[in-house]
Amino acid sequence: MNIMLEPRIDKVVVHVGVGESGQRLVNAETIMKTITKQQPVRSMAKKTLPTFNIKKKEPIGAKLTLRGKAAEDFLVLALKAAGNSLRMSQFDQQGNFSFGIEEHTDFPGMRYDPEIGIFGMDVSVALKRAGYRIARRRVAKKKLPSRQRLGQDDTVEFIKKKFGVEVLEAA
Repeated sequence: MNIMLEPRIDKVVVHVGVGESGQRLVNAETIMKTITKQQPVRSMAKKTLPTFNIKKKEPIGAKLTLRGKAAEDFLVLALKAAGNSLRMSQFDQQGNFSFGIEEHTDFPGMRYDPEIGIFGMDVSVALKRAGYRIARRRVAKKKLPSRQRLGQDDTVEFIKKKFGVEVLEAA
């Protein structure tokens, strides 16, 4: 197979939505830092929601982006925590996929602490093929050829082969 056509992991974005600032948000950041070994960034509320006591620009969650070897290592752990199975509905047409992890205690080495609580997280994975930069660069931008684009089938095949994940057809 052509090396230029092999899918690669572009980035893995991990997000924990707490819904409030304060100690719960600090606890969520601590857990994310422990699992990923990287410092998360706070995500701010986009608008005021009085029913949930959320004010605009108030920190309500934490997120971080992993790339390279760190992204691959984390993805192996996250897929195990998610039960090593994904549904077809979790893949989009551009070759990306997302899944959720209900409890951080599903990760190896993580224990339940009553003072911290339990946090779930969303994991979004963006895949690419070599040469995708021609469509994003500033100078001499070109359209990405159709054989260089990733599709849903390519992504599913890559995930099955590389990580041994079972992809379920029905929802």
